[in-house]
Amino acid sequence: MTIDEHALLRSASRTFALSIERLPGVVGEAMCLAYLLLRVSDFLEDNDYMPPERKVALLKLWDSVLAGDEPAAKLLAELADHAPGDDPDAQVAALADEVLAKVHALPQAVQTQMLVHVRNSTQGMARWVARGPQGISAETDMDDYMHEVAGRVGYLVTDIFAWYSGFVRARLNQLMPLSREFGLALQTVNVIRGLRKDYERGWIFVPESFCAAVNLRRSDLFKPEYQIQALQVVDMVADKAEGHLQKALDYVMALPPWLHTLRLACIWPMLFAVRTLALSRQNVNVLVGEVKMTRDEVKAIVRDTTLFGWSNRWLESYYQQLKVVRRRPAAPATPGSASKPPALVKA
Repeated sequence: MTIDEHALLRSASRTFALSIERLPGVVGEAMCLAYLLLRVSDFLEDNDYMPPERKVALLKLWDSVLAGDEPAAKLLAELADHAPGDDPDAQVAALADEVLAKVHALPQAVQTQMLVHVRNSTQGMARWVARGPQGISAETDMDDYMHEVAGRVGYLVTDIFAWYSGFVRARLNQLMPLSREFGLALQTVNVIRGLRKDYERGWIFVPESFCAAVNLRRSDLFKPEYQIQALQVVDMVADKAEGHLQKALDYVMALPPWLHTLRLACIWPMLFAVRTLALSRQNVNVLVGEVKMTRDEVKAIVRDTTLFGWSNRWLESYYQQLKVVRRRPAAPATPGSASKPPALVKA
């Protein structure tokens, strides 16, 4: 029995499933499978039961499997000592051979592009696991890590879009740098969302230099007595994320209105990140748990952008509304009509 890759995708990430399942035909299938391949890499990088040396070895083995130099069965045998349980990433890794079989059924040009980018990201993850958490001392270190795990994913997405669309293909020089920024934008917000969880597994992706700017040692970031300084650091990371997100908006607006499904697949994760970032500023929950949007907010963004997201003018207005911390996002007026201010609500 072959896997249902879309069901596997939904179990790993309902949020990304929203975007990927909106994509047409081969593009949607390719993005689904690419995401699952990267979930295998992510599992090998950040699971909580392997020592770093074993993670590096298995990431290198996975890279060889992706290259066709080793059988997927060899990786599965290495993972057989740990039952997947209810960990969705572990479940994807346990089905790596079936995911790869689906990849090899895609058009050759698509699977070649996918595997190049997934291999590059996997190699980068191995380098960072070997380097360890002490390696993030400056913002450039943070960017280097985020490039490997997310910036390269921006390249992958854009190459698949280019295979599908001549318009995108003709503008790769413009879109590729923006696609990297898009990846860094989402990953910077992920750093904020995952601050506590990453800390509990021994990693702090906030650069030492950010903490030093407010006279805080990174090891003190989660101590209650340093909460004021810690929230200042969070805001510094949020400012960085905003810079990347503006480039992500430029990327989306460079896609034409007639590629509306491709735009939506980018708009949704971008706007979810914008809203999550707004909710994270000066929010102590970032340090003790995780900040999330409400389901109603997610539904509103999906509904409103599906109707009006083809308009760059409307999209820019909506983007700005979502950045307001104490306002629930209300759709701007339809393109061409007068805009109404959003209603104030409690955060």
